Amino acid sequence: MICKNIKIIDLEQALYVLGPQDIYLKEIEREFKVSINIIHDETDGGLILKIKGKTRNVDKAINRINQIISKYFEIKKTSHIQQKKEEHLEYHSENDSEIIYKTDFGEIIKPKTENQKNYIKMIHNNDIVIAVGPAGTGKTFLATAVALKFLKDKLVKKIVVTRPIVESGERLGFLPGDIDEKVNPYLKPIYDNFYNLLGPERFQIYKDEEIIETLPLAYMRGRTLENSFIILDEAQNTTTLQMKMFLTRMGMNSKIVITGDITQIDLKERHSSGLLTSLEILKSIEEIKIIKFDNSDIVRHPLVSKIIEAYEKWEKK
Repeated sequence: MICKNIKIIDLEQALYVLGPQDIYLKEIEREFKVSINIIHDETDGGLILKIKGKTRNVDKAINRINQIISKYFEIKKTSHIQQKKEEHLEYHSENDSEIIYKTDFGEIIKPKTENQKNYIKMIHNNDIVIAVGPAGTGKTFLATAVALKFLKDKLVKKIVVTRPIVESGERLGFLPGDIDEKVNPYLKPIYDNFYNLLGPERFQIYKDEEIIETLPLAYMRGRTLENSFIILDEAQNTTTLQMKMFLTRMGMNSKIVITGDITQIDLKERHSSGLLTSLEILKSIEEIKIIKFDNSDIVRHPLVSKIIEAYEKWEKK
């Protein structure tokens, strides 16, 4: 076992190297099987990373951290750091609202329609937003991207994504396995969003650290979520009582985004949908914003829009 040190010069570099809540550092610890302690350098206010482990593993970990530091200085030279700071400003102008999130893979997530732009602005400027519209309009994906941006900016401490499990009648206790094994098939669409934005490895780390929670709506009862970005997906399949329960989970410094498609209600009695009733009950509350997407907002394969239109015509016969 050996111990080697790496110097971090300031907080800006530390955030880039360590990540939000030191998440990048934890990835390195897991990958190279080392332990990394962070010590404040009283001489100049910087940080010292003390890396302990087997010689080969420590050397690999140091090499990875040095690569990250080198990249930081490259970005610094090309002013990308300042650009990222500007992207975190409030969404009061058209330019600010263009870039929602940059993935570690270099992909830029941006709204593609006027409705999507308005949706992002509503989320930033209001604590509760309800988004209704057909599949493929980006309701949940864009909300997830904004949530990750908020997490990265330390505007919230965690992300919670939930959805009703209609098929199992919320009786998940009778199914074998732990909570993830019970609900994994129903939460897979949510996982896909995080895989695309974070990658599966980082998403799993966020889950393990409970920075991101994905859970069925039944497990929300009795909780109060503060400093959280909360997304309710597939809200058309909630009952009125479930919707009330969900909305009252909101704590201080939290945001709620509710998404759903009222054309895909799986409840036995369509009129009992909590999403439908919420649109009527909450419409007079000024602080709660409602946005409705249509077929022109669909950003999936062009055939998706045509398929939805064809079904709408058939249903009207």
